Formats: sequence, structure tokens, C-alpha cells
Amino acid sequence: MSYLVAFWNLENLFAPEGHPGREAWLAKALQKELSGWSVALFRRKIEQLVSIIRQMKAGAGPDILGVCEVENAYVLQTLADALNAALPARRYELVHVDSTRDQRGIDTAFLFDATQVSAKRSELFSHWVMRRTGTRDITQITFFTPAGGEIVLLANHWPSRSSSTGDGPEYSAGFRATAGETLAYWHDRIREQKGDDVAAIALGDFNDDPFDKSVAIHAQGIRDKGDVLRARSAKFCNLAWDYLQQTVTDHRGKPRPLCGTLYFGGDAALFDQILVSPGLLTGKSGFRVIDGSARIEAYPSAVSHKVGEGPIRFGLPEGNAAKNVNPDGYSDHFPVSVLVEAL
Repeated sequence: MSYLVAFWNLENLFAPEGHPGREAWLAKALQKELSGWSVALFRRKIEQLVSIIRQMKAGAGPDILGVCEVENAYVLQTLADALNAALPARRYELVHVDSTRDQRGIDTAFLFDATQVSAKRSELFSHWVMRRTGTRDITQITFFTPAGGEIVLLANHWPSRSSSTGDGPEYSAGFRATAGETLAYWHDRIREQKGDDVAAIALGDFNDDPFDKSVAIHAQGIRDKGDVLRARSAKFCNLAWDYLQQTVTDHRGKPRPLCGTLYFGGDAALFDQILVSPGLLTGKSGFRVIDGSARIEAYPSAVSHKVGEGPIRFGLPEGNAAKNVNPDGYSDHFPVSVLVEAL
């Protein structure tokens, strides 16, 4: 039995303007950005997201989907309901902790197919990442299979590279270093509680590349599988390096390298990553990552050929939906995924 574990930054999935699902403080904080975010736009956004998610795992949809940039449980449930309608064999449920620490009120969460895995709600944790100001929490949950296998997932959305002062990536690097240290700390604690061979996956939008210090040093997410297996301390193997082998067909029908999961400042970046514990490499956890299966879920309809081969974003209205929203867009990130085999 194999499970497709995926992650997607959904790009500003907020409840519609004036809707009861909208958090009052957030409506005021993001008044300009969300001006004109109508019920029709929200529904179209959901439709577009579903059209991509349902294509994963050869049209069966993912077994577990981590997400970020979601406002609250209302928008997640709306997405789950739409997926369940589109994929009748699935029964998606939510794992979500509402956090008010982030200045934009966006959360990390999971959707999972309850016919395939169950969420151990007593092992749901929201890890606070703090450095001067709060940011998105790391959501940790244990899933277990009908056969009793356990796998721990941690959804991440690390601090942005931009800053209110305009100082950019160097100014904000320390915030992501703190997020990396937080993730590494909880990886240690998970191993202490469940053993060194535990199956653990940390996935998300890290807002840094795999070679950046926040990921490679602070989070201990490294490329070489041998180094991960030989290490005495807790290290992750970063499967995002496998994406570099992937190609996409351009508008002329020719294969081109798929250089990143998004474009940032005009350059491709691999911010969306999947980090796995040693037990998922050896199989001693009862699960094994299927070698070479980590990939960017870049479907032709979602790929822009205007600048590189990046994702087609949906956008926010900011008072002018006709100008700022592309109803045929999806997100400013591609989803990523990996296949995990139960042994």
C-alpha cells in the first residue's frame, strides 16, 4: 500500500468579503488586499484548487495534503467538501489549529482521507515559532493506518523573505533560522518519544532554498542520504533535490527543466520542500519513501510559459479584481509530493 503525501501553498485562501467565516480583526488588517474578494471569486478559487488536487496520484487525489496560507477552518472545510464531491472515493477531513500569531492570520493545516488514515488528535501540536514577532506555527500531527503504522507530519510555512522595512532576504534570514531550529528541536523530541526509527516528514513552504543555512544547517535537512543514515544526531533527508531531474512540456511541445516550485524576484526557487527522517529511508519505521518519487506537481494548465516555467497565480483583488485576479490561475506555488510505501 502506498500513500501520496503532498503539500501546497494555496496562496491567500480567505473567506469571502463580508462572510461570517471571515475573522473580524483580519478583515480590518487586510482591508486593502481583500477589497473585492467576493463569494464568486472565492468559489472560483476553490474550483481551481480542486482541479489540480484531484489530478494527483493518477487522478485519485492525495492521501494526505499539507497546506498553508489558509485563513481558518471554514475555508479548509469548503475545500474538503469540494474535493469530496469531485472524488467520491475520498472522505477528506481536517487537521487544523487556528493561530492568531501571524500578522496576516494565515495557518498551516492538513487534509487527509479518513478512509485511508486516521489522525491521532491527542498528538496534535501547534509549535510556536517566535523571534521578536510571531509567525506561522508548525502544525504537527500523528497519522496512523488501519494496520497500526504511525507517521508524524509537520506542516511548515516559514517567515517571508520580504520585510516591512524593505530590507529583504538578508534582514529576514534570522527569522527563518529560528524556524529551522524550532523544527530541528521538535524532530529531536519526536525521536525521543517514538524512537530513532520513527517515520517523520516535515514539509512546507520554507521561503528558503534547500542549500540555505536555515534548511541545511538549522533544520538539519541535508541532501546526502548516507550522511543522514550515518549521523548520530537527528537529521532529515531533503528530497527537494530530486526535483531537479524533472522537466515540463512547454507551449511548443518541447521538454524544459522545471527549475522551481515558484518564481521569486524573477528567479526560480525551490522553497517548497519535503524532509524525511532516517526511518523512512531504511524502512525500519514500517514505511519507506519510494525512491525517486518526490516531485513537483506541475500540470500543464497551471504552468506559465511567459517567464520560465512557473505557476500561474490567482491573486487578490486589492479593490480591482479585473486587474489583479486571474480567474484561470491557481496559486503562486506548485504543489509537491512524495509516495510513501507501507511495509
